[in-house]
Amino acid sequence: MVKGISRRVVVVDSPDQRYFEQAIFIVRNDAAGEGVSARELVEEAKRVARNYAGGDHGRFSRFCRMNPAVYTLLGAGGIGLAWLTVALI
Repeated sequence: MVKGISRRVVVVDSPDQRYFEQAIFIVRNDAAGEGVSARELVEEAKRVARNYAGGDHGRFSRFCRMNPAVYTLLGAGGIGLAWLTVALI
C-alpha cells in the first residue's frame, strides 16, 4: 500500500555484514522542528544500533555484565554453603 507521504530515514551500515547489511531508522516528523542536525541524527542512530546489538535486552543482561571473578566467588560461596549445610546435618 502506498500512501504518498515522504519520510526521512537514516541508514546505518552494519560493521559485520554476515547477517545484516543495514539498519534503517525512520525519523519522526517533529524531530526537524526541535533543531536537531543531520549529524546528530546519524550519531543517535549509530548509538541506538550499537546498544541494540550489544544485547542489553535480555532478562539476565545485568547479571551477564558482571566480572567473571564475581561468578567465581558466587559459585564458591554457594558450594561452601551447600557443604556446610550437609556437614551440619
